[in-house]
Amino acid sequence: MSDTYTDGMATRRRVLGAAHVDRAESEKTDFDSPYQALITEAAWGHVWSRKTISPRERSMLTIALLAGLGNDHELAMHIRATANTGASPDDVLEALLHVAIYAGVPRANHAIKIAKETFAMMNAEREGDA
Repeated sequence: MSDTYTDGMATRRRVLGAAHVDRAESEKTDFDSPYQALITEAAWGHVWSRKTISPRERSMLTIALLAGLGNDHELAMHIRATANTGASPDDVLEALLHVAIYAGVPRANHAIKIAKETFAMMNAEREGDA
C-alpha cells in the first residue's frame, strides 16, 4: 500500500471511528475492494488528510455538500463523525442554513431532520455509556 493509502486509512479511522472502518473493511468483497482502496486513498488520503483546513471545517463542508446533493446515507455518517472532528451541532446547523439558501429549502429541511435524528441517537448512546 502507498503512503497516501496508509495516511488515508489513519484519517478515515480518526474521523469515522475504528468501529465503522473495521465494519466496512470486514464487509468488503473482491468486487468492492478496489472501490474501498480508491476512497481510502483519494478521499481520505488526498483530501481529508490535507492540513490546509481543520477537520472541523472539512466536516462542515462535507455535510453541506452531502446535504445539498441529497446524499442522505452519507450525511448521517458524517454527522456522526462530528464527534471526532470537533464540529458542533451549531456548526452543522450553520452549514445546513447555507444549504437552504444555496441548494434549496427542501434539501436543508430533510438534512435537518436527519441531523436531529442522528444527534438524538448519539446523545442516547452517550447516556447509555454513562
